[in-house]
Amino acid sequence: MKNSVTALKGNINHSVCRWCFDFISLDELCVNAKDIGIKAIDLVGPHEWDVLQKHGLDSSMCNGAEISLVDGWNDPDCHATLIKNYTELIPIVAKASYKNLICFSGNRNGKDDETGLKYTTQGLQQVLPLAEKHGVTLIMELLNSKIDHPDYQCDKTSWGVELVKRAGSANLKLLYDIYHMQVDEGNIIQNIRDYHQYIGHYHTAGVPGRHEIDDTQELNYPAIMRAIKETGFKGYVAQEFIPTQADPIASLQQAISICDV
Repeated sequence: MKNSVTALKGNINHSVCRWCFDFISLDELCVNAKDIGIKAIDLVGPHEWDVLQKHGLDSSMCNGAEISLVDGWNDPDCHATLIKNYTELIPIVAKASYKNLICFSGNRNGKDDETGLKYTTQGLQQVLPLAEKHGVTLIMELLNSKIDHPDYQCDKTSWGVELVKRAGSANLKLLYDIYHMQVDEGNIIQNIRDYHQYIGHYHTAGVPGRHEIDDTQELNYPAIMRAIKETGFKGYVAQEFIPTQADPIASLQQAISICDV
């Protein structure tokens, strides 16, 4: 489906997560996204970057080095594999002129916050010098542990911020997922204002349900986007809702319109 929209304001750099539209080909998603005014696709690995490049779209959040959402940097038993994976992928990301590479804390599995912070910091510090050398930022995602990802450790903004502080590198930032943080803690706009310097990327979705960000859900996305804009943020805001409407591309176009403040 082709969409024709007026020019976007340019204050928000729009992206969309690949997995939410995996019922169409990446080629088709790129065509529609570009026509809507989206500049990038989130969560695409090296084997599909050529598709993005063909369409002139950025890879706004690279993936492919992580093990899983549940096995992450807070587990010392995962460190050897993760260090190998990230050491291999960071230069590849940089060679493609991309900037962001996702990472995850993993599940607690009995670890308290302090223990999880210690292990996650120790692990990430093994690869952050390489990220700094190549100009790549590792982005730790905040996920809710109440509904979608039970036992996930990086489930509060305060934990993520403390991790970034301890890691001591400008090349570690947070992926502030607005949906996830509304589920787990709320206070979205104030947290964005207070902690924006630690945030390198944003995701969206409607609450409850993780669907369209229209008036069927509780978050005021125009106000949230204005708060992001006011911080001077120049990175990407990626739509990560699961479409439920008959025309999912129309839902995506509507989401971009809502967020284009």
